[in-house]
Amino acid sequence: MWSCAPSPKKEQADNRRPNVVIIYLDDLGYGDVSAYGATEINTPNMDRLINGGVKFTQGYASSATCTPSRYALLTGVYPWKNKDAKILPGTAPLVIDTAQLTIASMLKSEGYHTGIVGKWHLGLGSGNVDWNQRVSPGPNEVGFDHAHILAATQDRVPTVYIENGHVVGLDPNDPIEVNYRKNFEGEPTGKDNPELVEMKWHHGHNNSIVNGIPRIGYMKGGEAAKWSDIDMADHFLAEAQSYVKAHKEEPFFLYYALQQPHVPRTPHPRFVGSSGMGPRGDVILEADWMIGEFLKTLEEEGLIENTLIVLSSDNGPVLNDGYYDEAVEKLGDHTPWGPLRGGKYSLFEAGTRVPFATYWQGTIQPTVSDALVCQMDLLSSIAALVGSEKRAPDSKELLEVFLGKSEAGREQLVLEATSRTAFRQGDWVMIPPYKGPAVNKQVNIELGNSDEYQLYNLKSDIGQQKNLADSEPERLAAMLADFNKIRGNALEGVQQLELK
Repeated sequence: MWSCAPSPKKEQADNRRPNVVIIYLDDLGYGDVSAYGATEINTPNMDRLINGGVKFTQGYASSATCTPSRYALLTGVYPWKNKDAKILPGTAPLVIDTAQLTIASMLKSEGYHTGIVGKWHLGLGSGNVDWNQRVSPGPNEVGFDHAHILAATQDRVPTVYIENGHVVGLDPNDPIEVNYRKNFEGEPTGKDNPELVEMKWHHGHNNSIVNGIPRIGYMKGGEAAKWSDIDMADHFLAEAQSYVKAHKEEPFFLYYALQQPHVPRTPHPRFVGSSGMGPRGDVILEADWMIGEFLKTLEEEGLIENTLIVLSSDNGPVLNDGYYDEAVEKLGDHTPWGPLRGGKYSLFEAGTRVPFATYWQGTIQPTVSDALVCQMDLLSSIAALVGSEKRAPDSKELLEVFLGKSEAGREQLVLEATSRTAFRQGDWVMIPPYKGPAVNKQVNIELGNSDEYQLYNLKSDIGQQKNLADSEPERLAAMLADFNKIRGNALEGVQQLELK
């Protein structure tokens, strides 16, 4: 029975603008989630968001690698417009201009408290970081009120957490030194000291050893501040939960950037063996559990019906990405790429088409959408949601699509993979000719390179098996003209993929 007078708390909640949470996974493929067809792995908490909200079948990251996708997600700008938005070393300067619009700065200007917990990998400082002082500029300077991050990736130094610019737990008597060109005298490495390594490296990943794992880059000092790899997922979950509890009385934006299933894959002991697929499968199940615990916190705090949640991944899957961890040997019948071709680093669909869902309990009705959407579109769409007039140049305002009320998505999209670009338009995708190997043998992924133009109809050929460039010359020419209007010379400045 309804009361005539709503309680003040209920009225306050109804009048409050929704919280916004982006849950972003790292290297999770289109076929890695049971809601997208995986049969060998079960992800009930991701499935809850995907099946309970708008499940996008054509949802894209902007890029097939991490830094460019994160740049586009936060700024609403194509990453190929910024020559520095590429896979970064741990010492790279911040690639987002501090005057540039981001989802965080837009929401902050609308009265939201803004936070990031997890992986950053968009550079820090201005080129010569002293890790023993406050590191700036960083997330705090591009719109985040609170930031608890790892600087780059789990496989790169420095292997420490940074909170609002300060290394967490740093002993000033044991200063941190980081160098990506040369080692520090007397410091062991994965290459020279295999007896100290607990996880064997396959390619790259043979520099400084931390927790028995060889990394990319060299680091000295900071022993008390070094993270525990197996506890990282729990650590970030606790930080995300604490953030929600601390800011539940005000509208907030949380960018919860999980590190799984990126290498090194280090599941907590309670998840080891849970998938039967080795560490890669185990950390996917671990990430799914973390998401479930996070959702419980939103429920316990009475926030789940006033929170828009976006779930996605920064790029497609990779099995062996630099360590021997049985990801290939124990794969079994699992297909991380689903029905798609390629994977991480690739211009084929599995590089950028990823799990992508929007969930808002009680507001978004469960639906499956074939609308073409990109993570870049979130900035302008969320701005529309909260009444901001700010928009980003490459970010389409698709709020009705993200709320499940419209199928009118993008008409076209430029996709990027390590400085190479392709063009999606309608049901078609065109890949220009690029030099370089067809397959990167280190990771065993088709890159999309070819001497010829490639043209595929994704509606009838989602696996990109039939190149129609010769039989559809007029369509190819028209798409190329439209592509060049947006992209300019797509072959200019292309760099070959170099895995370290």
